[in-house]
Amino acid sequence: MARLLYRLGSGAYRHRLVVVLVWLVVLVGSAVGAVTLAGATSTTFSIPGQESTTALDKIKDEFGGGGATARVVLAPPAGQQVVTAENAARIAGLVERLGGLPGVTSASNPLDPKAPSVNADRDMVYSTVTYDAKVGEVTDAQRADLTDVVADAREGGWTAEVTGEAMQAPPHVGGVVEVVGVVIALAILALTYGSLVMAGMNLLTAAVGVGIGTLGITITTGFLELSSTTPILAAMLGLAVGIDYALFIINRYRQELRRGRDVGDAIGTAVGTAGSAVVTAGLTVVIALAGLAVVGIPFLTQMGVAAAGTIVVAVLIAITLVPAVLGFLGKRALPRKQRDATAEAHERGFFRGWVGTVVRRRVVALLLAVIALGVIAVPVASMQTTLVQTPPGNSTQARAQQLLSDGFGEGFNGPLLVLFEGAGSVPAATEAAKEFADVDDVAVVAPPAPKPDGSAALLTVIPESGPTSEATERLVADLRERLADTQGATAYVTGATAVSVDVAVALDEALPVYLALVVGLALILLVLVFRSLLVPLIGVLGFLLTIGASLGATVAVFQWGWLTGAVNLDTTGPLISLTPILVIGILFGLAMDYQIFLVSRMHEAHHHGAAPHESITTGFRQAAPVVVAAALIMFSVFAGFVPFGEPTIKSIAFALAIGILVDAFVVRMVLVPAALALLGEKAWWLPQWLRWLPELDVEGAALEQPAHAERKAAIDATG
Repeated sequence: MARLLYRLGSGAYRHRLVVVLVWLVVLVGSAVGAVTLAGATSTTFSIPGQESTTALDKIKDEFGGGGATARVVLAPPAGQQVVTAENAARIAGLVERLGGLPGVTSASNPLDPKAPSVNADRDMVYSTVTYDAKVGEVTDAQRADLTDVVADAREGGWTAEVTGEAMQAPPHVGGVVEVVGVVIALAILALTYGSLVMAGMNLLTAAVGVGIGTLGITITTGFLELSSTTPILAAMLGLAVGIDYALFIINRYRQELRRGRDVGDAIGTAVGTAGSAVVTAGLTVVIALAGLAVVGIPFLTQMGVAAAGTIVVAVLIAITLVPAVLGFLGKRALPRKQRDATAEAHERGFFRGWVGTVVRRRVVALLLAVIALGVIAVPVASMQTTLVQTPPGNSTQARAQQLLSDGFGEGFNGPLLVLFEGAGSVPAATEAAKEFADVDDVAVVAPPAPKPDGSAALLTVIPESGPTSEATERLVADLRERLADTQGATAYVTGATAVSVDVAVALDEALPVYLALVVGLALILLVLVFRSLLVPLIGVLGFLLTIGASLGATVAVFQWGWLTGAVNLDTTGPLISLTPILVIGILFGLAMDYQIFLVSRMHEAHHHGAAPHESITTGFRQAAPVVVAAALIMFSVFAGFVPFGEPTIKSIAFALAIGILVDAFVVRMVLVPAALALLGEKAWWLPQWLRWLPELDVEGAALEQPAHAERKAAIDATG
């Protein structure tokens, strides 16, 4: 692989103008395609074929609907009731305005005797506003019109707020806060290179990769319904790894220039060595992301495949566009005072002292790392997950939900729907309504709503507890158990909480299979890279500590409420259900990146005859500075999505940011060198029966062979 990539890098250098133009054409073409072919994204998560999802589809078929809805909550000034003639007239006028808004098909009158929506104290009502657009397709202008009407309704001391799925705006990529992370990454690159030009070049090539990847996903939305989280996740990952992969190749190119190589040879060698590690690391990330497909959950498969595609683009950019641009820069990639030098830059004493301490105090370092990460992981034992998203605490949606909770009960924001189908559906629903009234955690059971021909009936159950509580989740299981033997009809339990429960169960069942597949494939890949069993095993075990610390810190902040001010968190509660599996998949790939980049230099030193401890210190001193820069950059990119990020992304970005810090600075730079120092020569042991396995030359040993030198001379002669 090293020889192949050497030729690729050398070819990109010789044909640098063509390479740059080709990537620009791809970028412009992607932008044109995105503008002309883009479609809407979905803000909901569900799994086709599950009871809750099937029931929702049947309810739409049997009872109509399907458009996005919003609830406008109204309350008169303190001490007044809504049933007075004056207040009833005001409510009727508001309902008329709501019904006339663009895109609205109906707005219910809360004082309609046939279907009232008034609380027991008669000091609060709500109107259900239904749009012709589906969930996620209500426009910003339509939402603005709705909030303007609600704002007008507050005149005269009235309280008016609005919530519901129609108010959920799809998240967007490229907010001001995310740019802060990019600016910090630029500053870190400038300090690493000692050149703002090189830092800008690194960031620019990564931006091209992210642009192509996210624009490609945008094009896909015109043909497939993708989750609104998908492009954000892909952009976050693509930017982080794109910067890092270019950094590794540029750093190796600068090292080769300092050794006295000419520009073309230095570029080819950098792509053949660091590029091999980039390809291997990228393949590990792709395996981890694409492996989400085995879970069998469509929205997770979409996220994983889309993000994996962005990673592939980032790798291709790193091994083609980056060497092409380096060809234009030549020796200007180095600070002016280093351009005529033939020796490597003086190694930094900090990293020499760091690894020396870890190797000498390896037992203490290992124990401290394991104990510290174990303590941080403790909150994982109390982790709760849900798909029911909590709106920001200072939003009209949050205030509306609080009003509904105060006026109608906590469970009103998460009603359960029970659908009965069959000839005996109406009697079955009537009997179930009587039985459910005495079930624990049931506040209200509405009268059955039968279909005119009697072939179906719909029952609404209002829990006493909120939609994200464990009590409501238990109620879902309890209702399903009681409906298992319904005579004369088929019963389904659905609603947002039921969907959340079904998805959580599916994720719990799929997670062990996913871990086994992804970890197994990655172990095989790492065995091929390092020609060792113990080095990959140490890397994977360290990853388990990373995951524990990452999710533990996330639970402590987002669920327990610790340090909420630091992440601008105004409400706490269960994590989004897909957070654990996504974080595991993404962090595994990124953790193996650092394992490959750091340990491959140790392996390279050992391959050249260095003693075990010497190879650890030599490889660490060579790789640690760039790994530190890469980790800080990746942390900055992820952290940029936290302070004002979308609720779905916020906890995921936080977990990834913490995971990167823990993995790079504790696991890879303390635990791994300490464990390798303890093992000594045994760390590189490979059983005899596995030595037939092919070798992935990520250190570029093949580039040192005489045959390669002859081919290099031929390439130089034709260049």
